[in-house]
Amino acid sequence: MSIRLKTIIGIALIEGTLLLVLLVMMMDFIRESNYEALSKRANTTATLFATTTKDAVLSFDLASLESFVNEVMQNPDLVYARVVSDDGTPFAEAGDSSHQQSEIFRMDSDAHYINDDVYDISALIEEGGEVYGRVELGIHIGSINQAINKVYTWGLVLASGEMLLVALFSFLLGGYLTGQLHKLREAASAIAQGKLDTTVPVKGRDEVAVVGKAFNLMAQNLHKASQDQARYEAELLDLNQTLESRVSERTEQLQTRNGQLEKTLKTLKNTQAKLLHSEKMAGLGTMAAGVAHEINNPVGFVKSNLGTLQTYTGDLMKYSSELNSMLAKTGDKQLIAAGEEARKQYDVEYLEEDLPVLLSESLDGVTRVEGIVSGLKSFSRLDSDAMQSGNINQGIQDTLKVASNQLRYHCTIHEEYADLPELTCNMAQINQVVLNLLVNASHAIADKGDIYIRTLFKDNAIQIIVQDTGCGMSEEVIGQLFNPFFTTKEVGKGTGLGLSISHGIVEKHGGEIQVKSVVGKGTRFTVILPLEPVLPQSVTS
Repeated sequence: MSIRLKTIIGIALIEGTLLLVLLVMMMDFIRESNYEALSKRANTTATLFATTTKDAVLSFDLASLESFVNEVMQNPDLVYARVVSDDGTPFAEAGDSSHQQSEIFRMDSDAHYINDDVYDISALIEEGGEVYGRVELGIHIGSINQAINKVYTWGLVLASGEMLLVALFSFLLGGYLTGQLHKLREAASAIAQGKLDTTVPVKGRDEVAVVGKAFNLMAQNLHKASQDQARYEAELLDLNQTLESRVSERTEQLQTRNGQLEKTLKTLKNTQAKLLHSEKMAGLGTMAAGVAHEINNPVGFVKSNLGTLQTYTGDLMKYSSELNSMLAKTGDKQLIAAGEEARKQYDVEYLEEDLPVLLSESLDGVTRVEGIVSGLKSFSRLDSDAMQSGNINQGIQDTLKVASNQLRYHCTIHEEYADLPELTCNMAQINQVVLNLLVNASHAIADKGDIYIRTLFKDNAIQIIVQDTGCGMSEEVIGQLFNPFFTTKEVGKGTGLGLSISHGIVEKHGGEIQVKSVVGKGTRFTVILPLEPVLPQSVTS
């Protein structure tokens, strides 16, 4: 469907709808106005006629009533008129009332529902509140309906004429628009074929002329762009002639820079390895100091108890030797008394009572030494990269034994372990992560505080949670926490590599470390180790 036809149909439909609505509203208004005037006129006429005939009805003057009826029938709009008694007996009547089929008079209340073109109306003849009769009139309304229909017909004629004029205007306007669009289409086709100097003739100052000017401007810009493109292509051909030499020169520069980058990368790798080794050695030194301190105490009292036991044993040996000598010489009462004296002299009863206690303490000390050494052996396998199945809870307990020297004096440790599945990991590296978190928690507690360590199994991953009641950290510090060499500790108390290394270890296991902290209340680290991690390519290879 063309734009011209769409324009004609659209405008005609809109105009026709508006005219139809206007015509219907106008006809309703005219009909209502005429019917309302008719109703008022009929009531007035009936009331006036009842007033005129009232005296004649009261005096039963039939001749006057007949005269009044004939006089009122001089009105050309009246179809019939009559005066009846209160029981319906006619006194006088004139005109044609044949449309009243029944004996009971039917008065019309609304002119809209009249189908015989006669408006029937009555008025009562009363005196002192008593009804003596009534007048009945029939008013012809056919002329009113004819006038209304004539107005309606003329309205339809005028609406049809206006629609034709609007359609003609739409036709002319659509023809103008389609003509201009046809010119634009031909110009666009010419430009598509490469004729970039094509223009559209512009007339007038309307919107179509503005579009034509914009089209001509676009064509000029395309023509200019085409000329510029031709110039650029010529320049590009010139540049291509020297491209090979430039590429060769650029390749040499890239190779030189690539060599420099390889050297820089090698240097960075060596530096990183040295830093990792330095941090590892620092951690091992801390562990060695703690282990030495822990072993020193049990070894001290074991040595002391063994020395005491040696003295006691010597005394017992002397007592036994003297007793044997006396028994060898005689068996009298004096000898027995001497033996008793010797037992009292060397306090043999006390020795017999104290010796089991000393031996029990010694065994306890030896047991503690064995536990510490066992934990140290489990923790210190740091150089192995082998992944094997391990018990995370046991690894944490071994780490706590190693770190107990740094924690026991100002930190209360709260442990809560869940039932965890075996995890394939490098247990020594996981232990190092836990140790770093415990040491940091200890340093965050200035005087006395609590450290909570617990494990969870959630979403097919093992979670290790280390929480302290220390000084806490701000959001700014948390944002830099895992950066190498970043530390909040005093000079000499930390290298700033512990958490960075721990972060690398956890990522190597396909996990993550989450941190939440409130300044003045404490910090919580959560290490998440999935059972089936997506390991980095460097680890899998």
